[in-house]
Amino acid sequence: LEAVRTNRDTIFASMVAVFLVTGVGMAFLVQMIVVRPLARLREATRKVVAREEFGHHITPEGPADIRALGQDVENMRERIVRELEVSRERHSQLESQAIDLQRSNAELEQFAYVASHDLQEPLRKVASFCQLLEKRYGDKLDERGTQYIAFAVDGAKRMQILINDLLTFSRVGRVSDDHVRVALDPTLDAALGNLAQAVEESEVIIERPEKLPEIVGDPTLLVMLWQNLLGNAIKFRHPDRPITIRIGCERLGEGEQAMWQFSVEDTGIGIAPEFSDKVFVIFQRLHGRDVYTGTGIGLAICRKIVEYHGGGIWLDPEYKGGARFCFTIPAVGDKEPAQNEALEGASA
Repeated sequence: LEAVRTNRDTIFASMVAVFLVTGVGMAFLVQMIVVRPLARLREATRKVVAREEFGHHITPEGPADIRALGQDVENMRERIVRELEVSRERHSQLESQAIDLQRSNAELEQFAYVASHDLQEPLRKVASFCQLLEKRYGDKLDERGTQYIAFAVDGAKRMQILINDLLTFSRVGRVSDDHVRVALDPTLDAALGNLAQAVEESEVIIERPEKLPEIVGDPTLLVMLWQNLLGNAIKFRHPDRPITIRIGCERLGEGEQAMWQFSVEDTGIGIAPEFSDKVFVIFQRLHGRDVYTGTGIGLAICRKIVEYHGGGIWLDPEYKGGARFCFTIPAVGDKEPAQNEALEGASA
């Protein structure tokens, strides 16, 4: 029994020793084969991601699964490097384009200055001296000579109007960059005040909502928008029926995507659906100058103003009995603190 007990204890002790040696060996193998390759992969990944050393090459090591993981990380690093190179090239191109755009804007500013001063001065002289010529020598000119002088004066005046309209078009969103809380009722009132004489002469009936909403935008540009749309409705009135202008407003959508949709419809001569896009192109006219005055730039200015405020404008082709223009403006800033700017000078 003593010998059996001793043999048993020896066997148990040997088994424990073998288990301990096996555990130590397995731990060493796991450390060498799994832990160290994962640690090196983690360190290499940190260099690439945290330290932004995107040029550091990741070498796959260890068992097949860890090598496959390392290769995937290396492929991801190479893709990031390629995307960075492309983005840097694009950034360089954008910087170059920004410099060109700044130079172009500076040239445009210079052109605006020249157009508003130097170009109009000769036109004023041509018109004034032609009028003086007609006044002083009118009795010595025949009918054709008087007509030629009238043509010259009319051309000079139309050129002045065209230059002023071009300046107005180029200054939309460029000269001022006001984005404040604006109540649309005062802007509409200011536009109607500017058109007071035309409204009185045409005996137009204007139907408007009891209260228009508040938006974030430029009050001066919004006055110009209303004035152009209402002015067109008055200008292109139908000769055989009284003119009525209806202004509508409704809210579309909710949240950040919400928009205010406005409409200005009239009982005028209307616009054919095939010209729904052409009317917004600068200098595009649907009628002869002898029938309706103007330079064909008003609706182009309207589109530029609406797009500057983040909306869109279009002609409703389904509306009959006149023309109906619709435009949208984002309903942002509804809960912002009121920052209404005074509209003094907006009707200038």
